[in-house]
Amino acid sequence: MTDQAGERRDRLSEVFLDEETIPRGVIDIDHERAVAIFDLVEENTFGVPGRDDGPYTLTISQEESKLTFDVRTGDGEQAVSIVVSMTPLRPLLKDYFMVCETYYSAIRTASPRQIEAIDRERTALHNEGADLMAQRLAERVTIDQGTARRLFTLVSTLRWKT
Repeated sequence: MTDQAGERRDRLSEVFLDEETIPRGVIDIDHERAVAIFDLVEENTFGVPGRDDGPYTLTISQEESKLTFDVRTGDGEQAVSIVVSMTPLRPLLKDYFMVCETYYSAIRTASPRQIEAIDRERTALHNEGADLMAQRLAERVTIDQGTARRLFTLVSTLRWKT
């Protein structure tokens, strides 16, 4: 799946957050969102089964406890729209945020061994979140594990409370 210039088409070229439904956060959260979007666009595998018209743009919007992933072709044609309930992710996100807070606190005072143990737990929860994200999207798009991890990172920034 490459275009005439030899670039892969099974990828996202741009990712947007719908500002009407996902309000800007505090500076730290906006920065984390921007970094997550940058990382996702830099490296991803994102295909729409039965289509070969990427690269795609992704706009994420939010309504109550659901996220909508609006995937469009380069000329603006909708390729697929996916509504994902956040309800199954809530307990995982709660645990993930708690471990992240513990990790950031531990960096200041804990031993390297303690920090490594907390980081392993954080990574395990992140992987679990990525797997759940991939499962929620699997019927409509094709993504690899790295893309699922970066999508989970982005989704977690949408739910991050200060």
